[in-house]
Amino acid sequence: MDAFKMRSIKPLSLTFLFFALILGSGSAVGAENRGAKEILLNGGTSGPVPFPHQRHQDIIGDCMICQDLFPQQSGAIDELKSQEKLAKKQVMNQSCTRCHRAKKAAGEAKYGPIACSQCHRK
Repeated sequence: MDAFKMRSIKPLSLTFLFFALILGSGSAVGAENRGAKEILLNGGTSGPVPFPHQRHQDIIGDCMICQDLFPQQSGAIDELKSQEKLAKKQVMNQSCTRCHRAKKAAGEAKYGPIACSQCHRK
């Protein structure tokens, strides 16, 4: 192989290697960053709601089912409620209990709590 071909292949190979490392490390970080194992949500006057975050990730599998509604950051639900972008009980009624009731109706053995007092802790 002549010197010209070697000089043009080397930068191309290095570029490919660089992008492979960047993309590979990004997916490894994404796989490890599952957020908190459990999150304590503000449940208003009914008391806080301990939310088993990683258990839901394992069962649901698709984070965007919930994360489409609110961003992945601490206090996001309270912030969206204060901006009136989420109604007071929207997350619980339209996401949580709706999913739990659907699983129960489908005959699944593990469907999650469906009554307010089963989640809220005073």
